[in-house]
Amino acid sequence: MLTRKIKILWTDDEVEALKPHIFFLEEKGYEIDTCSNGNDTIDLVRQNSYDLIFLDENMPGMSGIETLRQIREVRTDIPVVMITKSEEEDLMEAAIGSEIADYLIKPVKPKQILLAIKKILDQKRLITEKTTTDYRQEFSRIGNMISLATTCSDWSELYRKLIFWESELEKSADPGMTEILKLQDNEANNSFSKFVMKNYLSWFKPGNADTPLISPSLFSQKVFPCVSTGRPLFFILIDNMRFDQWKIISAELAGLFRIVEEDIYFSILPTTTQFSRNAIFAGMMPAQIAESMPQLWINDDDDEGKNIFEEELFRNQLANKGLKYKWSYHKISNEPAGRKVNEKIRQMLDNDINILVYNFVDILSHARTEIGIIRDMAENEQAYRSLIRSWFIYSSLFEMLKVLSAHSVRLIFSTDHGTIRVQNPLKIVGDKKTSSNLRYKMGRNLDYNPREVFELRNPEKAFLPKTNISSRYIFALNKDFLVYQNNYNYYAGYYRNTFQHGGISLQEMLLPVACLEPVS
Repeated sequence: MLTRKIKILWTDDEVEALKPHIFFLEEKGYEIDTCSNGNDTIDLVRQNSYDLIFLDENMPGMSGIETLRQIREVRTDIPVVMITKSEEEDLMEAAIGSEIADYLIKPVKPKQILLAIKKILDQKRLITEKTTTDYRQEFSRIGNMISLATTCSDWSELYRKLIFWESELEKSADPGMTEILKLQDNEANNSFSKFVMKNYLSWFKPGNADTPLISPSLFSQKVFPCVSTGRPLFFILIDNMRFDQWKIISAELAGLFRIVEEDIYFSILPTTTQFSRNAIFAGMMPAQIAESMPQLWINDDDDEGKNIFEEELFRNQLANKGLKYKWSYHKISNEPAGRKVNEKIRQMLDNDINILVYNFVDILSHARTEIGIIRDMAENEQAYRSLIRSWFIYSSLFEMLKVLSAHSVRLIFSTDHGTIRVQNPLKIVGDKKTSSNLRYKMGRNLDYNPREVFELRNPEKAFLPKTNISSRYIFALNKDFLVYQNNYNYYAGYYRNTFQHGGISLQEMLLPVACLEPVS
């Protein structure tokens, strides 16, 4: 099978002096056309299909920048490398603003040119080869980390590594390596589920040095220590945001904010808004809220919204800790509400703490389950992250952050729980008062295979409320989800490959909490 030669156009008014470079490239197998002015360049671009153009900036007649603009009118997809004798900053900025692929200063050497070609045209292949080789070297180390993980810190380090390689392999064109990583992720989640089942209740024993940072301690350990006089703090909670999704968002903040600290904390069980987020704002476990403030706790089987008292819970936490901050609370569920909040930035800058809860990612998760076109658009984790990135860069939140970057503020980004794409349905039986969540169930008449779930027969040991003296909780593990036996096949098919939360997995429980400050 014949492979088409890579075709390159080189425009330079001193093209005769470039013959050694051109011979060098032709020996490497490249097909080179040459040209000495901008007008002829445009004609050649119209007539030929080039893979790359080297363009001299300083030519008589039409300059390189002007030629580049006209090339873009004809073809927007051809990579262009600008070559010039000038190192003036405004010239570089003009070239970069015209979306050049690279920028070289004369005199250039043949190997410089070859490197530019490989970097631009062979980048995907080279990245694939390097990434694949690097991951192969890491494969055994990750396997050992899974086998040897015995502490929460071990699992946090391992999860960071899995997220890193997931991001790296997305740049690769080798689907085989991605599938291997998925197998390692599955192995890690199976081991993590066993770790949580073995250790979860011990986290609530006083004086346990192995207890991780969990939901009720988020404000006391990560937020309140960052409050300082004259420097407003914005606590931004994005509902249902996983650690990998935070990495996508944080990348967009580069240039505006720098990350001072990035940590992982553990969500309590169930990993749902009702339990984890109420615990965050109250600074208490759910059973403690239900006991001390029953008017602010909504039970699973009640019809009311489960997070309608966050502001009151936070006010109570401040009072319990004797903290007298000037603060505000805003919950944003749509863009009009976000724009309305942005109108209050000036007055928020006078507060010690501003709490902003954004519900978009959670709304997207539910929409993906219920709306076919959204499910098609977010077919897998990579596509799902892409949707979240698109939301963020066009959101009122990003607009607010651009404004805040010009002020002396601190930001803390976090979330209440994550989500996992479920695959494996498990049959259960429950009565009408059993909770409806697919990743956990709470009720008194539950029938299930105890070897397939994490069961809490005594919820009070995990500081969870119960609606009946015989109520118990069960939690799905890894990628399992819980389906009633009535019309089982339909619901198993409907919910398979949807993103759910409430159970035990790295993606649901290991969550980002990051402190940021403006770059300037």
